[in-house]
Amino acid sequence: MIRIVESREASRLLRRRALRLAQAERVVRPILEAVRRKGDKALLEYARRLDGLDRPSVKIPEEELRSAYARLNCAFRDAVRLASKNIRTFARMQLPRGGFRQLCRGLRAGQIVRPLDAVGAYVPSGRYPLPSTLMMTVIPAQVAGVRTICVATPRPAPEILGAAWALKVTDVFQMGGAHAIAAFAYGTRTVPKVDRIVGPGNVYVAAAKKLLAGEVGIDFVAGPTETMIIAADGEPALIAADMLAQAEHDPDAAAILITTSRQLANQVAQQIEQQLADLPTAAIARQAIQNNSAIVLVGSLEEAVDLANQFAPEHLSLPDSSLLDRVRHAGCIFIGPHSPEAAGDYAAGPNHVLPTGGAARLRGGLSAADFVKVIAVQELSAPALARLAPAIITLARAEGLEAHARSVEARIRG
Repeated sequence: MIRIVESREASRLLRRRALRLAQAERVVRPILEAVRRKGDKALLEYARRLDGLDRPSVKIPEEELRSAYARLNCAFRDAVRLASKNIRTFARMQLPRGGFRQLCRGLRAGQIVRPLDAVGAYVPSGRYPLPSTLMMTVIPAQVAGVRTICVATPRPAPEILGAAWALKVTDVFQMGGAHAIAAFAYGTRTVPKVDRIVGPGNVYVAAAKKLLAGEVGIDFVAGPTETMIIAADGEPALIAADMLAQAEHDPDAAAILITTSRQLANQVAQQIEQQLADLPTAAIARQAIQNNSAIVLVGSLEEAVDLANQFAPEHLSLPDSSLLDRVRHAGCIFIGPHSPEAAGDYAAGPNHVLPTGGAARLRGGLSAADFVKVIAVQELSAPALARLAPAIITLARAEGLEAHARSVEARIRG
């Protein structure tokens, strides 16, 4: 049974569970080094041992992608098509815009937007195959204009391969864990070196991304998935269903309801037990509910939002938009009874690759903006430089950078 606790106990409950990265880092360091030194040889050894690779290369042939797509049923193809359309439309909205303006007479400044050359998308396929993650990582990169998009997945389910073919992605590799991250970061004869690696993964993937940050760009180091629901009333069965939808991801997942109503708390707790009775993923969901989840009683919805801001949840569900202005930290927000988190996971459009473990204090979810560079541009006329010269020269000499000052003086002497 899920715990029901008072708000004074919430700080202990919401205390972050430390990612078990230290131990994972010790495991993955030699893997990263082996792939860096030996390239394909080490990559193949790890892929055969850990991913069940039974082909001569980690590269999946295009014919296998085409064949997987041909075997997909019409309903799945239609679902991919609809979800892709919404994801693509939303990603276009997120792209930074280039442009120029006259800051003052003779000084023109602006920015240009350029895509990364190559990215690697990690698509988990261990406990569950996740073609939705393939769409969420590949489509924003396509919208950004990235030329080389690679996909790594340890156990290539037909749905993942077929979705890749539907999106016209042909650089798909059967590799997972730290060796996949290393292959993308360093490059091998078979796997292109990429500029950024995106996508969720297990603790070993997270540890590898953390260790290689700087060698390669990453989205963020992700921990266990989490959701927080704020409600004063509502349909208990729907709230329970949303909590279980999060809990079934992983035994370490967390699903938290914050409510002003003890009656609703009791009803949701009962609904969770009833729904677990015939849930196919109950073995996983029950662990997450019992170990990491809770219902928290608070005095007001404002107090509930304050708690949510302290936690900075990956997913935050609000009863309506009246509380939106109070929210400072969340990976993605879902408003109203008809906006379940599952809609965002699959087809609504916003990305489901989201910050966890408090990282929502620093950034939102993956977006098309993660796949571009915004490059500043400036152009000064001679009169504009002359007007700025006294300030430039004064500041340069204040910093002891004489050559900076002289580079301007040399242009304005005549």
